Amino acid sequence: MSTSNEKPLVIVTGSSGYIGSTVIEALASDYQLIGFDREVAPHPPANAECVCIDLTDEESLATAFERVETAHGNVIASVVHLAAYFDLSGEPNAAYEQVTLGGTRRLLECLQPFDVEQFIFVSTMLVHAPTEPGDPITESSPIDPKLPYRESKALTEQIVKEQASGIPTVILRPAGVYDDEGHSAFLAQQIAGIYEQRLIAHFYPGELSVGQPYLHLSDLTDAIHRSIENRADLTPETVMLLAEAEVLGYGELQRNIGQLLHDEEWITVSIPPALAYAGTWTQDAVLDEDPFQKPWMVSIANDHYEVDTSRAKQLIDWSPQHRLSDVLPVITQKLKDDPYSWYRINGLNAARVAHDKAIGADEDKADAAAAEPVQARKEEREHEKSMTRMHFSMLWVHFATMMLGLWLASSPFGLGSFTATEFSDL
Repeated sequence: MSTSNEKPLVIVTGSSGYIGSTVIEALASDYQLIGFDREVAPHPPANAECVCIDLTDEESLATAFERVETAHGNVIASVVHLAAYFDLSGEPNAAYEQVTLGGTRRLLECLQPFDVEQFIFVSTMLVHAPTEPGDPITESSPIDPKLPYRESKALTEQIVKEQASGIPTVILRPAGVYDDEGHSAFLAQQIAGIYEQRLIAHFYPGELSVGQPYLHLSDLTDAIHRSIENRADLTPETVMLLAEAEVLGYGELQRNIGQLLHDEEWITVSIPPALAYAGTWTQDAVLDEDPFQKPWMVSIANDHYEVDTSRAKQLIDWSPQHRLSDVLPVITQKLKDDPYSWYRINGLNAARVAHDKAIGADEDKADAAAAEPVQARKEEREHEKSMTRMHFSMLWVHFATMMLGLWLASSPFGLGSFTATEFSDL
């Protein structure tokens, strides 16, 4: 049983994940921590007691909470609910219902016998409808999730509101999370495309002025920490948006990355969505590849988000301490210092930069031995690197040509659906 001199108890679901493990580290000095997660590796950090659960199984959750009550009593300061299903396919998946929605229902049911002071659900800014430049969204802005992942978050928010049954709730809606290593799938892909100087990285199927804010991982964990600290002062149903105030348009972000990686202007061209749709289809169906770019990404290319975070400032005295434009030099320098490791850390195909790893190892040996003219070897290796990158670029030239042909074949002109005058007015 818990005693009065013990730290308050906090349970974190999804505690071994990218965000969850960082939350554990951030809370460790102030709270007793239990990490709820799957039985398979990785496990939560050592700062948390690990309790294995399966959110899709009622018996598994019941057993876990029996263990919690036996060891710690029935008072829980906060439950930070991070566990959820996500994939990049953009397609419906039964796991959204089983894990994200159903798992949250089961979790809330198991919490009813406990004295729970707070339940935090980490949702996403993207449950909101996009806005226009200069018009930031607020917590009361329209909810309009377009894709299965976003819809699962919006539906789970509703479950939390309806089934918390007296447990005070906090719903956090963060922007896309990143850190000093990158660790953002979309940002990492964008940086990698420019690093490799892929032809496809010069094109964007939308307006170059649109963009979305980001949120540094340490700022997200700080907001969670402050939400727990201020739990007694928050309303029973609190919703807060979390994001950096800065919103870089896609074109500006491209230019910044290009300058940092290659010390030169990076040109990005806006292309018709039909061309981009054809390209993703060609990669998948014709070239039998599994591209990162999916058709659903083209469909949201013109979505713009800006966020008003004044509520978080008012309620928990939170404001972001980072800006993506300030952190980009750190991220890109880590990539340049060790491309192979950076690719692996960000879940990218490290084989694409294996030559950089080999070149770096060769240069270290050459420096140690000092046995050959350094400048000549350096020029030779730079030539090898350029030839390798040219090879990849030429593959994209072939790909771009196929996209253009498909677009022309399927365009309104080719199909005779519109006259030239009608098409120009669209």
